[in-house]
Order: sequence, then structure tokens, then C-alpha cells
Amino acid sequence: MDEATQFYIQNLIWILPLLIWSTIWKAIALWKSARAGHTPWFVVFLIVNTAGILEILYIYVFSKKKA
Repeated sequence: MDEATQFYIQNLIWILPLLIWSTIWKAIALWKSARAGHTPWFVVFLIVNTAGILEILYIYVFSKKKA
């Protein structure tokens, strides 16, 4: 096995779970922002990739309904 293939396999171990993690949070945040009519948030989620951090903040902090 050459060095490039070995590097790819070693990094796939942490890249694949990160990709799955990010995709799940992005899907939830896109759904919530679309349902709430928050178009600017929706566009930001489509363009910016923050490994789920911005999406989690939106879901738990910014999308809370005001009493």
C-alpha cells in the first residue's frame, strides 16, 4: 500500500463520522429554519460548513420561541 492510500484510510476514520455528524445537524437546522421562515439562517446553513456548531447553536439558542 502506498503512502497516499495509507494517509487516506487513516483520515477516513475521523472524517466519515464528522461528515455524518455535520449532515444530521445541518438537516435539522435547515428544516427548523425553513419551517420558521428564517430565510437568512437557511441561506447561511446552506453556504457555511461549521461541522454542526452553528446548527446546534441555532437549534438550541436562536430558534427558541419567545414567550
